Amino acid sequence: MANNPFTESDTSTSVATEAPWNVIVLNDPVNLMSYVVLVFRRVLGFDEDTARKHMLEVHEEGRSIVWGGEREKAENYVHELHKWQLNARLEHDA
Repeated sequence: MANNPFTESDTSTSVATEAPWNVIVLNDPVNLMSYVVLVFRRVLGFDEDTARKHMLEVHEEGRSIVWGGEREKAENYVHELHKWQLNARLEHDA
């Protein structure tokens, strides 16, 4: 029986595009903690407790992974956080 190219799946898909991307918010000396909580709630849709948890992580540890998933959406979150003057970046989750 001949191989049918329409029934075989291609398993050589690039892992780099499928693996999750993380949105990282870094600490800065400019923004007030209450402002960071507000931004997390508005941009990321966090509830008060989740926003406060991530804000404290940024403040105490210097960074927090606030979101992980597909690259395009992660890039959008980084862009939105930059518009609110937060120091955010995109990292590939290896």
